[in-house]
Amino acid sequence: MTLSRRGMLAGATAAAVGAAGAVGLRAAGSADAAQGGAAQTAAAQAEAGAERQPVEFTWWGNHAWQIRSGGKVVLTDPWLTRFHTGTYTAEGADPKTKIISKPSVIDRYVTTADAILVHHGHYDHLPDVPYIARKTKATVLGNETHLNLLRALRAPSEQLSQVTGGEYLPFEGFTIEVFRSLHSCGGTRHQFAYPGTRPGAVPPKPRTIDDLVEGGTLAYVITIGGLRILSLSTAGFDPVALKDLQVDVVLAAPGGEPGVMDRLLQTIKPVKTVIATHWDDFDQPLEKPAIDWGGLGKLRASATAAGSSFVVVDHLQSTTL
Repeated sequence: MTLSRRGMLAGATAAAVGAAGAVGLRAAGSADAAQGGAAQTAAAQAEAGAERQPVEFTWWGNHAWQIRSGGKVVLTDPWLTRFHTGTYTAEGADPKTKIISKPSVIDRYVTTADAILVHHGHYDHLPDVPYIARKTKATVLGNETHLNLLRALRAPSEQLSQVTGGEYLPFEGFTIEVFRSLHSCGGTRHQFAYPGTRPGAVPPKPRTIDDLVEGGTLAYVITIGGLRILSLSTAGFDPVALKDLQVDVVLAAPGGEPGVMDRLLQTIKPVKTVIATHWDDFDQPLEKPAIDWGGLGKLRASATAAGSSFVVVDHLQSTTL
């Protein structure tokens, strides 16, 4: 592994929107489990004998990652504009905060992409995707609500690919497996901010952050450069969908109910590397070192207890595996 240069959570909204969450105990059902198993089998067969190549992970804060290998690039929830919301304050985020996307900020960092993976629809994941899709011509994966919100934000419809969980999608140079997942919850009533879905007709253009509803949460396994990477955008997950999943790397978010990360690492097969994601106060500038909102220590303890290597990447920093 190489590295190159490129706190406490407060407020109910921070607990709900940040990576705070409980392990989901709802079953995806036997059909979903069978689909997931078939996808894993197909992936293993497709990758058998694949030559291992370096995979570079570059962190743009929150759950925004650029994953690059062999000239191919996958982006996860690429949100770089980082407009101020107050999420990690005692008051929490103002739901009527205006949504902003700044191409001048995005263009400093995003140059190319082959696929963009949308994990859920919240304001700290979705707003920059339409511009990045137009700029890069990448295929955008998301569920019906995610894609309807993106259409409302003027994303190019011809680049949008609707998924629900269970899909195994081969691209040139990498594959994507899609899994049903759960947003994390927090507080005494186990809630998260801005729940809801937008199925059917495209909604009016979202203008404030409460217009960007969660819309269902997805997890993805990216197989690139011979490396299998589980990407989770919150501390929540579906234990049925991920049961005995075999990967090399987990992008794991801190927070949630006590022991949620321990349960994740007990649900999947032993994993070599855990990379921390969604651990920074995203009201702070991307150009400055990340500020831990308070969950990083527990995440590290869980990874260490499971025997996994724990990697923390700072803003605009890269790690290569």
